[in-house]
Amino acid sequence: MSVNEKIVAYHVARLKDRSAEIRLKSIHELAELGDPAALDALQQTFRTDENLEVRKAAQEAGRAIFLKTQRK
Repeated sequence: MSVNEKIVAYHVARLKDRSAEIRLKSIHELAELGDPAALDALQQTFRTDENLEVRKAAQEAGRAIFLKTQRK
C-alpha cells in the first residue's frame, strides 16, 4: 500500500467519526488529495450523513475529484 493510499484510507475512516468537524476536515483533505479512490466513501457520506454541512462538503469534494479525473 502506497503512502497516498494510506492517507486516503485514514481520511475515509474518519468520515465515520462522531464529530462533524472531524468529518469535514477529512472531506477537505480528501478533496485536496484528489484521489478517485475516495469517491465511493464521499458518495456514501453524502447520502447518509445526518449533518447537512457534511453532506454538502462531501458532494462538492466528490464532484471536484470526479471532474479532475475527467480532465486527464
